[in-house]
Amino acid sequence: MPTILETVSVAARDRARMAEVSAVIARFGLDSLLARLGLGGEAREDADLPTRTRRALEALGPTYVKLGQILATRRDMLTDEWIAAFEQLQSDAPRLAFDTLRPSVEAALGEPPETAFASFDTEPLAAASIAQVHRATLHDGTQVVVKIRRPGIRKAMEADLRLLRHLAALVEARSVAVRRMMPSAMIEQLGREILDELDFTNEGRNADLLRSDLASIRQVVVPRIHWQHTSEGVLVMDYVEGVPPRDPEALRAKGIDPSSIADLGARLVLEMVLVNGRFHADPHPGNLLCLPPVETGAGGRLALLDLGSVGFVSPRRQHEFLTFILSLRGNDPGGVADMLGLWSQAGEVPRERLLVASERLVARHGTGALVLNAMVADFFPLLRKEGLVLPPDLVLIFKAMVTMDGVLAGIAPDFDLSEALTALRGRLLASRLQTLAGPDRLEAMLLELSRLSADAPRLMRAATARLERTEDKQAISDNSGAIRYAGILIAASIAVHAVVNLATALM
Repeated sequence: MPTILETVSVAARDRARMAEVSAVIARFGLDSLLARLGLGGEAREDADLPTRTRRALEALGPTYVKLGQILATRRDMLTDEWIAAFEQLQSDAPRLAFDTLRPSVEAALGEPPETAFASFDTEPLAAASIAQVHRATLHDGTQVVVKIRRPGIRKAMEADLRLLRHLAALVEARSVAVRRMMPSAMIEQLGREILDELDFTNEGRNADLLRSDLASIRQVVVPRIHWQHTSEGVLVMDYVEGVPPRDPEALRAKGIDPSSIADLGARLVLEMVLVNGRFHADPHPGNLLCLPPVETGAGGRLALLDLGSVGFVSPRRQHEFLTFILSLRGNDPGGVADMLGLWSQAGEVPRERLLVASERLVARHGTGALVLNAMVADFFPLLRKEGLVLPPDLVLIFKAMVTMDGVLAGIAPDFDLSEALTALRGRLLASRLQTLAGPDRLEAMLLELSRLSADAPRLMRAATARLERTEDKQAISDNSGAIRYAGILIAASIAVHAVVNLATALM
């Protein structure tokens, strides 16, 4: 629990911001929320509390809006009323006059934008809480957008993070119910995401990596980064003109086939999450653009924008997520229960309860079209009921896939993600085998098998000698495990020689 000295220190350093936060809490009447967090007062029923909390987060600015957006993904913790409120959070911000931005832009570019570019539009194209975007043209004629970080935003967000870390520690110490939600871990996640997004060179690197990852899918466009003009506070990338994936008729009017875009989007999100292990963490319609095809007969292209938030999936997590989906689609409640038990971060849940919950999930979503939004609508309330809390990285995967699934279903109502998953199975298998067959993995496997094969004769001799010294059937039964283990080692010895011979032949 934070000490009084720590509280005083935080209050002294960030007292102005703390006063602003306190004023907003009072203005929106959030005393009931503080009571639910164990910070005093009476926790009464308050039907309008989720909406007032959302409005308060918007009033407090980008750090708190980002926190609310993270909470909007936590259906394993929050009820539908809270999720619906947080999903409405808006990160729009007033547009700043360019004179306010000019000093930081000139410092980043090393010259005025009017000379750095062939043309520069001082009227903003768009504005959000962290940055403002302007159109420009490079001297070679390339159309670009210039993303400019708002002045003073880093200092303000760092102060917010300090206050939130302290608040999280306080509520964890005072409320068992809130402690289950692991607020400190959530604030640390928030801090990592904010600091990554504040440095635009991270977004530039993300774009380059995703473009490389997705090079084999020619219909996917990731804007090129112009590094000669890019820095921590200014990002310059190709301007992409397209249609957001909201209205199928608007797509058809531009010569874009909605069904083809849905198939492409499904392949894209599965490739990112389950093959490459790097994915756009927020693929909502504002971050996607549909473009006309460049080849006759093609259905269209899909551009990825705003790559400040990118998620990463370890090979282990890829395997777990795929196992969960395939168990669900394969009518295997036991496999689903195994994954739920493995993922739980809130303590042990009896296997029987997990199995009953999994049977219910499989019965509703094991057959027919796989609609992730519908499955998640059942899945997360089930987690809350059983007291299961998912790891943050897994929540981010679900969020990305559910968001993309909702977008694609909106432009192609008959869209079925399971078909895309089936079509990609061969690619997934090849990717896993390629990872396992890498030189380092193969060398480590050979060394381990060599060690096992070297131990096999000694263990067999020891087991045989022990059996020869006794006629006690119980003793023989007690040694059966050692006998089986030795048998496995002999088999491993044979296998290692075969693998060594194969590796030698391939070298």
